[in-house]
Amino acid sequence: MSVSLSATSRRLDALTGRWTMYRLTVVLLLAMTAWSFVLSAAGQLFYTPAELAATAATAVASSLVASRVMGLLFRTRPQTDSSLITGLLLFFLFWPTTEGSQLLTVALAAGAATASKYLLVWRGRHIFNPAAFGAALLAVTGLNSAVWWVAAPLMLVVVLPAAALILYRNRLLPMAGVFLLASGAIIIARFLSGGEPLTTALATLLASYPVLFFAGFMLSEPLTLPPRRWQRLLEAAVVGVLFALPLNLGPVYMSPELALLLGNLLAFALAPRAGIRLRLRENRALTPTARELVFEPLRPLKFRPGQYVELSLPHASPDARGARRIFSLTTAPEKPETVAVGLRVTEPVSSFKSTLLKLKPGAVVTGTSVAGDFLLPRRPGVPLLLVASGVGITPFMSQLRSLAARGQTGAVAGASDIVLVYAASSVEELAYAAELHGMGIRVLVCTPTDPQISGWTWLGPGLPDAQALVQAVPDIARRAAYVSGSPGAVAAARAAVRGAGGRTIKTDAFLGY
Repeated sequence: MSVSLSATSRRLDALTGRWTMYRLTVVLLLAMTAWSFVLSAAGQLFYTPAELAATAATAVASSLVASRVMGLLFRTRPQTDSSLITGLLLFFLFWPTTEGSQLLTVALAAGAATASKYLLVWRGRHIFNPAAFGAALLAVTGLNSAVWWVAAPLMLVVVLPAAALILYRNRLLPMAGVFLLASGAIIIARFLSGGEPLTTALATLLASYPVLFFAGFMLSEPLTLPPRRWQRLLEAAVVGVLFALPLNLGPVYMSPELALLLGNLLAFALAPRAGIRLRLRENRALTPTARELVFEPLRPLKFRPGQYVELSLPHASPDARGARRIFSLTTAPEKPETVAVGLRVTEPVSSFKSTLLKLKPGAVVTGTSVAGDFLLPRRPGVPLLLVASGVGITPFMSQLRSLAARGQTGAVAGASDIVLVYAASSVEELAYAAELHGMGIRVLVCTPTDPQISGWTWLGPGLPDAQALVQAVPDIARRAAYVSGSPGAVAAARAAVRGAGGRTIKTDAFLGY
């Protein structure tokens, strides 16, 4: 009955979900740095190991020191991973050198980049990519210019897989694709118009332009991204065009960092700018391994059912998962007086979750953004198939509660045609079972034993395969399908839905599940 999963996909999801995006980025940047030293020692880079070491040490040390200073000034705990990322990114942008005056400008760039995280923010959200801001500031003042030396042919050996891994982890491959298509088409067209053959133009694009590094490590910076997929694709297209065109405004010439800053402004204009402050009202058990935290928003929180909120909770000695986490919202926007999130609490619990679960009612938690495209069709009445595995039920609760608030669930005129496939490791792990039963929707439950809930159909343990699914939902081809849960469960369920004839499928994989 269970569906076999791709071993490669499982390993990749396990690897990328083990750390926060920040920690994974640090590891990959350090790997790229180590590779640059190998190439330099082998005489395959123009720069000496000493020049690389001096520039890397200056950029990273300046970023760390500036972060400590700004943390003291703003009375906040500096984020070491964020500082390392900023310093390492700038290391790959500026010409490696041992000359004191040039190293001083690299230090200034790192200091300006770090300061922008504290000064150029709006309610917890960065306005500009910090590394791009630091590089652009030096260019505008004439102190130094970024050369993006990372765009060297042999650096592709590590840049390509590292960028792909970051983009895969953050589900930003489509965004990167739009950027590469927009910038690559213009750059290649310029080469072709100059008489270069297509193969030469393609090779030059990949080996001599920092398009892959830019897409993987600069454009993907999370705190400057707009919240919706279409907005991110629009930003990628705009940045791609600006990246490739030789524009100038007086003495200021377009550069990769300036193109990104202009894209950041577009993203900031598209993003909601209301601050997120939530006062804890209740911490209640959903199952033996899951809880729901109910908050009272101190400002109205605008969201659509199926979206998530990123919470920020600075705490002592954060582990590799950091001080920010995203959680699916479980409440309906039609009832704005409460906002709730559901979370899994199995051991080992991260330092973030441990701190969050210890909060007492009345404690205030801040958030950085609401985002996500796991949204039901705008047109009412579209037949739905919802497939939830474990805590993957949480975004569906927001959607179902919203439909219930609008009278679109249950046996009433105008109610939506909904089938919910709900898999859990045991009957006790069926969160929201009583509430779901009261909604009157059709539920196909997948547990080791029959929960014997009136009106529910038991399919046995594990997610159904394509054959079982088409037998249980013969009209699956006409339904809009939605799948939520761990990456492995989502991959299995998506394959089953597709094999059963499902055509429209949206997924919401919980990384770090």
